Amino acid sequence: MAQTLLKVSGLKVAYGGIQAVKGVDFEVREGELVSLIGSNGAGKTTTMKAITGTLPLAGGDIEYLGKSIKGQGPWDLVKQGLAMVPEGRGVFTRMSITENLLMGAYIRNDKPGIAEDVEKVFTIFPRLRERKDQLAGTMSGGEQQMLAMGRALMSRPKLLLMDEPSMGLSPIMVDKVFEVVRDVYAQGVTILLVEQNASRALALADRGYVMESGLITMAGGGKELLADPKVRAAYLGE
Repeated sequence: MAQTLLKVSGLKVAYGGIQAVKGVDFEVREGELVSLIGSNGAGKTTTMKAITGTLPLAGGDIEYLGKSIKGQGPWDLVKQGLAMVPEGRGVFTRMSITENLLMGAYIRNDKPGIAEDVEKVFTIFPRLRERKDQLAGTMSGGEQQMLAMGRALMSRPKLLLMDEPSMGLSPIMVDKVFEVVRDVYAQGVTILLVEQNASRALALADRGYVMESGLITMAGGGKELLADPKVRAAYLGE
C-alpha cells in the first residue's frame, strides 16, 4: 500500500467564536488524487489554510510524511515539498509572468533545473510563454490561474494542494484547468483538490470526501461518490 503523505486527525479550526471545522479526519496517500467537495461555507478552504499553516488549529493534528506539521508556516512546508495553489490565485500583480514563476522556485538554488522547469511550465501553458514579460496583474482570471498553478509546480512539490482552481472561470478555462490537473497528476504529483465543481473533481479523483458544515459526511472512491444519489442530489442538481 502506498505511503500516507498527509494525515488529518480530529482537525478543529475556529474563526473568532465560530467553529468552522469541527473535528475532521482524512488522508492522502502517495500517488493519489483526492477531492474534497462541498458547498460554499462547508469549511473546505479553512481546512486547506490549516494544513498549509496560514490558520492556527483549535484542536487535532496534521501529519505530513509521518510527522506533525502543526505550527509550521508555509515557508517551512514548501521546503518539505508541500505546495498550495490558493483560492483567488494570489499572483504577484506587479511582477512579470517569468518573475512570478521564479518566485515559485525561491527555495531552490539549482539554476539549470529552475530554467528547465520554467520551460516545462511554458510547455504546459503556451499562453504564459507568449506573455512571459507581461505584468501578472494585467492578465485575465484564467491566465492568472494558469500562472498560480505553474508557480506552485516550480517548487517541485511532492503534494500539491489546489483550492477551487476552476472558480469564476469561463467554461473553456475550466476545461483547461482540469486538463492540467490531470496532466500534473499523470506526472506523479500527489494532489489534494478542493473544488465546488463536484462532478469534474470526482470524475478525476481516486478518492473523495464530502464536507458539510465543518464535518466530513461521506467518503469513498471518486466514481462511487459520483454515482451516489445523495451526492448527485446535493451537488449535481439531480
